[in-house]
Amino acid sequence: MKHVQKSVLLWYSPREMYALVTGLEDYPKFLPWCDRAEVIQTHPDGVTARLHLGIAGVRHAFTTRNINVDNESVTMQLVDGPFSHLEGIWRFLPLQKPGQAGDTPVLPADSPACKVEFSLRYAFSSRPLQMVVSPVFDRIANTFVDAFVKRAEQVYGPR
Repeated sequence: MKHVQKSVLLWYSPREMYALVTGLEDYPKFLPWCDRAEVIQTHPDGVTARLHLGIAGVRHAFTTRNINVDNESVTMQLVDGPFSHLEGIWRFLPLQKPGQAGDTPVLPADSPACKVEFSLRYAFSSRPLQMVVSPVFDRIANTFVDAFVKRAEQVYGPR
């Protein structure tokens, strides 16, 4: 099983970063490997979503059940796709500017900065599939956080 773990400190609020991650209909606009993203079903605590991948001639789709905690986290569990296992989590941890603690209280979701943590564990369902899809998916998984940082700059402006 492969494991990708990344974190980054950003001058964007947890609310802003959460909105980008949960706005999966926009993924094809900024993730070059994402041909299509769709919400299959909406639940009280999140969504079931399907992402269609297309890169280097490899095309696959997978579905996850995403449990969302507003402005705090997104947990993903595999429903179907070319994986035998896929689970991931995004966390958005509020950070304050130095010396800001005594200032006017700010809701954690609206903190001026946050730490974004991303963790993804996955394994492919067969050896041939792993040989073909794994190099492509490994590249995607390792650049996922960077793509969202760039998207935050496009949507919210550089900070």
